[in-house]
Amino acid sequence: MSSKKHTRSAEGEAQFAYQGLDRLIHEHARLSVLTALITNNPGLSFNELKKMCQLTDGNLSRHLAILDEAGLITIFKGIEGNRSLTLCRITSEGRKRYTEYLAVLERVVTDAAGAIRVDTQRKETDKTLRS
Repeated sequence: MSSKKHTRSAEGEAQFAYQGLDRLIHEHARLSVLTALITNNPGLSFNELKKMCQLTDGNLSRHLAILDEAGLITIFKGIEGNRSLTLCRITSEGRKRYTEYLAVLERVVTDAAGAIRVDTQRKETDKTLRS
């Protein structure tokens, strides 16, 4: 018995059951990348992100491209010494969307805690009625 996890919008894009969760950010690897970048204001190199987020080169590259295309991060490519260097930074739009995403997660936690309280009260009421 599985519950319906998402529905399709008029545009055909899958929607989360909880209104307001940003699908772009909610994906685990991208959330990890944004969290690493928001807590490291000067930015992080590709290799630092790869290590922190425990992603492969290809996987990280793909997620960075998606975040860059959405305007949530900027990617700077250059040379340091004799080696190429890729530096990633979160944009002001990325900070805004990340903060909005966290606000929705806070509502999810609040709603879940409320549901647990209601369930606990219901169980107590049921127990009292059976006595």
